[in-house]
Amino acid sequence: MRPSPHPKRVLDLALGSALLALTAPLLLAAAVATAARRPPGGVFATETVTGLGGRPFTLRHLPVRRFRIDVLSRLPHVVRGEMSLVGPAPLPPGDPAAAAAWRRSVKPGLTGLAQVRRGSALPWDEPLLLDQHYVEHEWIGLDLALLLRTLRTVPGQAHLSDADHRLRGYSAAE
Repeated sequence: MRPSPHPKRVLDLALGSALLALTAPLLLAAAVATAARRPPGGVFATETVTGLGGRPFTLRHLPVRRFRIDVLSRLPHVVRGEMSLVGPAPLPPGDPAAAAAWRRSVKPGLTGLAQVRRGSALPWDEPLLLDQHYVEHEWIGLDLALLLRTLRTVPGQAHLSDADHRLRGYSAAE
């Protein structure tokens, strides 16, 4: 008998697929606009990030931060199971925080506790602590609350992920 899927995966697949279908026209328009402004060679930005179990994968997204199109363009990674809707921000394999055992135990997410808390006067190392707190207290109710809180943010604001605001080479472990 096949085990039933984890509720978090069911949420990711159902909501991620629905969001992808709803935002597909917007993503297509953003891709066309990006292609018109960029030199030939593709419209997607790519970066290698660490996923579940510390396995690296290539994250592809539109480099359009307005209205969070860059985040929405990551939805295919959620549907494929490389990312989750809610979780710690994806980090590059060389980042010392990416090697933490607690971080390797979950998939990176499009939004998370650190992302919804930004805008407050967080010290530089607190996003890492918020991500760890999320992983230690992860449950479907918390995911739903964070998704609702993410939706309440103003769509036009340019928000940074918990990793985007750091200087290159920054590490909370130092």
